Amino acid sequence: MAAVLWRSVFLYALVIALMRFMGKRQIGELQPSELVTTVMISNIAAIPIENPDSPLLGGVLPIAALACLEVLFAAASLKSDRLRRWLVGQPRQLIRGGVIDQKEMHEMRWTTDDLCAQLRQLGIFDLTEVDTAVAETNGSLSVFPHWESRPVTAGDLKVARPRCETPPELVISDGCVRPETLKACGLTPEALERLLQSEGVSAREVFLLLCDRAGQYTLIRKEASP
Repeated sequence: MAAVLWRSVFLYALVIALMRFMGKRQIGELQPSELVTTVMISNIAAIPIENPDSPLLGGVLPIAALACLEVLFAAASLKSDRLRRWLVGQPRQLIRGGVIDQKEMHEMRWTTDDLCAQLRQLGIFDLTEVDTAVAETNGSLSVFPHWESRPVTAGDLKVARPRCETPPELVISDGCVRPETLKACGLTPEALERLLQSEGVSAREVFLLLCDRAGQYTLIRKEASP
């Protein structure tokens, strides 16, 4: 039992390290080659755990080889457009000028239900609002609406530019100060301390602190333990 537990912890840490080495992506953003590599790594990692008598190195080496192979292919695809198209594919336009390209739909084996489901996930329930729709290589759908269906922007309304356009940064999370975001907000540790003193709290008593470059902040205290 101890050997199985130790192998599980070791392979868990190894797979996480290699996935970070390959690049951080969400599952829905994985390209076909990355998804295949991820599935194969997970299956190979399970073998040494299920068979404690098998050598651990027999699982570590294939996992490391697959991760290195994925990184090498990714680097090579940056220099070769042909290799990139073979590994990743290329985007396909399913709607052009408001007209569905049925040939592309058939070639990609997309049904009208698939198309409508993807549009609904983007908040579009009326197909006539779409000017162009592109099926990306990771399976997602990108949409360019008709002019009259596009959301109104601040430029359209002639709204005055705000003092600060940068989004708030998370400075304190669950009592822990983040020095990198503190610097991004233009705050010094002394300025942060003065801010906390003005609120009558210490950093450990703060659940969340958001701050932007204009000095606007949102502070939420930790709730008292029951």
